[in-house]
Amino acid sequence: MASLVTFLHFPSLSFSPNTLRFSPKRCRFKAQIAVTDAEKAGVAVVWFKHDLRIDDHPALLAASNHNAVVPLYIFDHRIISRFPEKMIEMLVLALQDLRSSLRDKGSNLMIRLGSAESALQELVKEVQLVTTVYAEEEVEYGFRQMTGSVKGTLEAMPSAPNFVLWRTPFYDVKSLKDIPDSYNDFTKLRLPITLPLPPATLTGGEMELDWGAIPTFDDLKEFVKANPCKMEESWASTKEMLTETILMKEILKPAGRNTINSSFRHVQVQSKRHENSVFVKGHSVGGGTSNVLKALAAYLRYLEGTERDHYWKEVHERMPYAESRNGASFTTLFGPALSLGILSRRRVHFEALKYEKERDSGFLSSFGYSSATVATTVDSVCSMEWYSLVALKSQINDDRRYHIRSWRWKGYLIQYTVVGHEGPATLLVHGFGAFLEHYRDNICSIAEGGNRVWAITILGFGKSEKPNVVYTELLWAEMLRDFIIEVVGEPVHLVGNSIGGYIIAIVVRLWPALAKSVVLINSGGNVIPGYSSAPFTKERRTSGASWLGAKFLLFYLRLTLKDIVKNCYPAKTERVDNWLIDEMRRASYDPGVAVVLESVFSFNLSVPLNYLLDGFEEVLIVQGMRDPISDSKSKVAMLKEHCAGFIIKELDAGHCPHDELPDEVNSIIREWIESLSSKLPVASFK
Repeated sequence: MASLVTFLHFPSLSFSPNTLRFSPKRCRFKAQIAVTDAEKAGVAVVWFKHDLRIDDHPALLAASNHNAVVPLYIFDHRIISRFPEKMIEMLVLALQDLRSSLRDKGSNLMIRLGSAESALQELVKEVQLVTTVYAEEEVEYGFRQMTGSVKGTLEAMPSAPNFVLWRTPFYDVKSLKDIPDSYNDFTKLRLPITLPLPPATLTGGEMELDWGAIPTFDDLKEFVKANPCKMEESWASTKEMLTETILMKEILKPAGRNTINSSFRHVQVQSKRHENSVFVKGHSVGGGTSNVLKALAAYLRYLEGTERDHYWKEVHERMPYAESRNGASFTTLFGPALSLGILSRRRVHFEALKYEKERDSGFLSSFGYSSATVATTVDSVCSMEWYSLVALKSQINDDRRYHIRSWRWKGYLIQYTVVGHEGPATLLVHGFGAFLEHYRDNICSIAEGGNRVWAITILGFGKSEKPNVVYTELLWAEMLRDFIIEVVGEPVHLVGNSIGGYIIAIVVRLWPALAKSVVLINSGGNVIPGYSSAPFTKERRTSGASWLGAKFLLFYLRLTLKDIVKNCYPAKTERVDNWLIDEMRRASYDPGVAVVLESVFSFNLSVPLNYLLDGFEEVLIVQGMRDPISDSKSKVAMLKEHCAGFIIKELDAGHCPHDELPDEVNSIIREWIESLSSKLPVASFK
């Protein structure tokens, strides 16, 4: 039976979640895992996935109590096929370093290609004395399913090994269910942050086993292509296309130096990793744990005026490109390494505080860190940990009409749900400031009409992660594209409210094969007659003015939130209940929310709806005619005059008719999908 490794704590040096402002507590970390004498006499298998290190690795420390240890990495298509080429190269380098580090500790790293179920089953049969398999607990739904499948496969074996799930505790959390939903309330708990563990001394490297060779980068590219369940080549290439590239070619006239900024697009300084370099392609730090720790030390010392070593020089050279907005450089530089688990988040936190104490002669200021890079580092890992806890808690709650899942995009956790097992696929996209639950009375009702319904909380909202990036409508369009391809796996009926409607219109314009139809519910964007193309030169970098504007806007929204939302529900103000307001207010305290609000000052909705949807035949407009945000009468008139073929439904509602009049909107959407289903061919990306 699977179990979850837990750790006992007693006081040692540790800090509250908001380490910028609180005084340190004392709390020592100690790992104690009950291992029976029978298990000690056997062999432990440590299945590596996103934990490619020996430093601060609880499972390796627990495995060291066994007679022998077999560390294992499996190139499973379900994992490797999600990696872009840059991450595959980083993975190869990390595994090479991991094998070397394990050998130094008296062990080795076994490499297998194929399904995790088959690889572990065959290994248990081969070694025979395996008593325990350790696997890190996953946050992402797809990998949780894979881990569960492996567990079931092993439990079906005659001599089933104990299957142990583990995680690296950052905060001293006793129970996930007891964690407050509000980050504001969470910080008030002032939970200790645990200390990293030292590397374990291991045995088993001398066992006569086929340890396997680490594939080359080219070998892995061929392995991914040979995936029997891979998406078609056309969908794979679609997933690699940047929105700004397509816009420049097909929509926008070049006007001098066009500066559309994408938070995930980086200038390629180098195409290959040079010897002794801390970088792997562009601006991502890679290699092994030792290499990444040296880069982190250089990053923390970035503001020191004298060049210390080549690590400092390399980091210094790339900082102008990595800092797309204040504080964004940490995620740009170290995000991929953290995703692969080359470093643990608490190791990063520990190193940042250690450096700060060195700067301040052994003390930590209660007024904030003296180094901006230290503050950015601590804020980033604490934020990542918070969203990881939120995702884990959301997936263990059973008191919902639909289960919440997590999907990882560009390293960030995105929440979504799916209801229904058969029928046409439909994707619901919320508006600015909302979340998937804004479709609380739509998801199940539309699914009951014989549909499969997905609803997503886009990056920066609700309980999805809010990283320090530049948010744009193009960024969100790319996210929806990847979600449709990776998670849904087939073309969808796209439904969007407010700016969510504008985002799905961009998706349809750039990747029309992803959509069966479009339903715009009081969509953002305008209708401009005769529009063909226009120059686009707006800089997407943030400024001091936008930062101050976001802070003021956040303060104002918290004070007036209920009145603002009620104004958007003129027909049924009672729909603005305490749950809706509390959830919106809760999200306003999440780390990173002010960065999201800054995007309000840099949105560009200048490409009109009639141009984005030109040539796309299946468009339904659902318009609340009492919308306080836009002139619905004028908009509907323009749509009727200049968008021939659009079906328009006018409702006595405000800006969010799907939530204000859910029964009416559900009926409209179900009838719309049913009317199209007989005409549309079945398609899939996989």
